[in-house]
Amino acid sequence: MLHAQIQTAVSLVYPPQCSCCDALVESDVGLCGACWREMNFISGAVCESCGCALPGESDGYRLECDDCLSNPRPWSQGRAALEYEGKARELVLGLKHGDRTELAPMAAGWMLRAAQPILQDNPIVTPVPLHWSRMLRRKYNQSALLAESFARHGRLDYWPDLLKRTRLTPSLDRKSKEDRFRILRNAITAHPRHCELIHGRVVVLVDDVMTSGATLSACTEACLRAGAADVRVVVLARARKSVTPQ
Repeated sequence: MLHAQIQTAVSLVYPPQCSCCDALVESDVGLCGACWREMNFISGAVCESCGCALPGESDGYRLECDDCLSNPRPWSQGRAALEYEGKARELVLGLKHGDRTELAPMAAGWMLRAAQPILQDNPIVTPVPLHWSRMLRRKYNQSALLAESFARHGRLDYWPDLLKRTRLTPSLDRKSKEDRFRILRNAITAHPRHCELIHGRVVVLVDDVMTSGATLSACTEACLRAGAADVRVVVLARARKSVTPQ
């Protein structure tokens, strides 16, 4: 009772604001109507590999975008909640670099909604790992925050350190697709203490953004080497690519 009274008093002094702007909203972490309309949620027909939006409607057959047809993914299925542009990009960058960790539960709920078609077979959820030195500087792994909330909302098995980075890699910003894949080659492996958890299981990898797919490919290959039965990926946002279905 006292806690509720304190919360009410705080909300009167500091009314909740939109997570993307200063507009007032009803809950502590939420979006105003204007920002919600500018958030490019992915729905309808999607690429089965990376989750990007495709024109037209799903006809029951597997659809893939040009990017995934040209660069087949090592994972079997993928989904994304948002297109990485506009307000969605602002939100992702706030979570990743702006200490906006309170955004993770809301964003994970969007990811869970997008990922429902690929969550069968009792998967185990794990995040894309950070190198320990980068973790010390950043203080948190935004992918782990998303993965933990995603698994909790979906009542799925969650293991935060199934994978580990074996070496510190440079930032991938402004790197070409070829450079990204070269840099990440053999940079991620299954954690030696947890290989038995991966063997024979379906693994769902969680990350904040998919651009080239190099990081998720390295993680997928590590899971498959450790004996995973299948690997699927879920990201908060997908960078826009050529999306002509074939």
